[in-house]
Amino acid sequence: AYIRKIQKFPILSHEDESRLATEWINNKTDKAAHALINSHLRLVVKIAMKFRGYGLQLSELVSEGNLGLIQSLERFDPKKGFRLSTYAMWWIRASIQEYILHSWSLVKIGTTAAQKKLFFNLRKLKGQMKAIDEGDLSPENVKEIASRLDVPEHEVMSMNSRLSGPDLS
Repeated sequence: AYIRKIQKFPILSHEDESRLATEWINNKTDKAAHALINSHLRLVVKIAMKFRGYGLQLSELVSEGNLGLIQSLERFDPKKGFRLSTYAMWWIRASIQEYILHSWSLVKIGTTAAQKKLFFNLRKLKGQMKAIDEGDLSPENVKEIASRLDVPEHEVMSMNSRLSGPDLS
């Protein structure tokens, strides 16, 4: 129902988007903000769909992505020549990833850049290596993943053990 509803909002032309963004920056009009936000809600859903495999509700991911979209509007500068969608994509993705990291487990997973990269890419790489169902990774797989992601091997093993089982008390 939500997707059907957001499809009613028009996609803005570059000129309309630039005009509305300038109006938003200069006057902070709610009308301009609503038009810009509503025209990019489909982008949020598209990005949120890519993060469905973490056991969280799509509606929660979309809500977090919407917050990222709002943040991007606050910092958007149309004078730099980029479209809002290009700029907002990074804010939406970051907002969803932060939400996943903080909601995925009762035990908070590290949030260094290397650990985020490892968290979001380990399953994909294990799938490519046909090792997705293995609990412990073979030493060869650990070395390959560590070299591909440029992280230490002990972090690969640690993250794999955290992701392989549910939280225990």
